[in-house]
Amino acid sequence: MIVQAEQLLQRGPSFAGSLLPAIFAIFGQWRLTGAQQMTLLGLGNEKTLYNWKSQPEKARLTKDLLERASYILGIYKSLQILLPDQALADQWLATPNDNPLFNGTAPLDRLLAGQVMDLAVVRGFLDAERGGW
Repeated sequence: MIVQAEQLLQRGPSFAGSLLPAIFAIFGQWRLTGAQQMTLLGLGNEKTLYNWKSQPEKARLTKDLLERASYILGIYKSLQILLPDQALADQWLATPNDNPLFNGTAPLDRLLAGQVMDLAVVRGFLDAERGGW
């Protein structure tokens, strides 16, 4: 992952210009608030979020952002495979889940704890459900 991240970081603005709109489209389907989007992207500044939305090619890509984006894309892909009905796939994150991993809360609550590891745990869960791990 480190070598891939370094290569992606070197691609610069053109890569940010395509990665971020894809992430924001997913966030739109998941109906996330600006604050939730900031948490998932690891941002502490609302202005940065809106700058990235309006001018994604100017975003500064970091290893942290690439890791978070990778998990978000993986979660999205796994949901599309597991729940081919788009509405169900988009609702899954907000639906309370009785799996011990989520303890009766929605998977989105786990994601919004804000740590990269939380994204990894949810992605790992979904990958295991689809037989990918």
